[in-house]
Amino acid sequence: MRKGSTGKLLTKYGIYIAFTILFIILSISSESFLTTTNIINILRQVSIIGIVAIGMSFVIITGGIDLSVGSIMALSAVVASSFAKADSSYSLFIPIIIGMTVGLVCGLINGVLVAKWKVAPFIATLGMMTAARGLAMVYTNGRPVIGLNNSYNNIGSGYILGLPIPVIIFILIVAIGIFLLNFTVYGRHVFATGGNEQSAKLSGIRVNSVKIGVYAIAGLLAGVGGMILSSRIMSGSPVLGQGYELDAIAAVVIGGTSLFGGVGSIVGTLIGVLIIGVMNNGLDLLNVSSYYQQILKGTIIVIAVLLDKKNHQ
Repeated sequence: MRKGSTGKLLTKYGIYIAFTILFIILSISSESFLTTTNIINILRQVSIIGIVAIGMSFVIITGGIDLSVGSIMALSAVVASSFAKADSSYSLFIPIIIGMTVGLVCGLINGVLVAKWKVAPFIATLGMMTAARGLAMVYTNGRPVIGLNNSYNNIGSGYILGLPIPVIIFILIVAIGIFLLNFTVYGRHVFATGGNEQSAKLSGIRVNSVKIGVYAIAGLLAGVGGMILSSRIMSGSPVLGQGYELDAIAAVVIGGTSLFGGVGSIVGTLIGVLIIGVMNNGLDLLNVSSYYQQILKGTIIVIAVLLDKKNHQ
């Protein structure tokens, strides 16, 4: 009985314990780690992938997957950047809305393919990953969009009340994600769809609408992430976002969201994002090769998936 209770506690709070241990070890190992400047730097580094991971959480909780978010980031970034050039007369509002709309439309297409046309999520989003990247290349003729105005660039490099703007946006999106999943009918439907789709249908839940909605959210947030990334590097490049889909999935899985669907939380994803960010930052400070960092990250992901599989046996 006691062993079972211990196992449940480790399953529920394991990632929080792991994050705390990692934080303590790195704080002891490096004098530069536990400083205000470095902590803010970590938050800035994880903010973009964190925003994308929040959207990925919704998708994976329904039992789906989205491989296209990195390419959607690139497409949204180049289109938004083209309306944010220094010689254009558009206000900041225009490129932001356009970039978010591009992401939203891509997400809706993914959702319709999965929900209405019954295309496997892996295949549907793999197709969008290739198509969106190709569209970004066509739109820019393979070249980055440069010469962006200061207002747009300030999104990625500016501060409000001492906090980087990307961090503030990330915090707001985390809060909205928590509210949607935990305190709305839609959130309950997301969990129900991932837990047992047939039972959800019998309960009167419009499963197709739920699925389209989660992919739309993922696409929208990928668009937001792409714009922040382009404003941070002051150019909209068609190669932006490469590998971000894998980091987002990793953060969600490490955070305890089940690849089988029906289980997960935004707070868990937040911790997963922070574990990756803190680990990368700490190992950089300790001069550990990036090659070993990739090995460690891959190992952590595999362990998280094995634990998830064990919990569902």
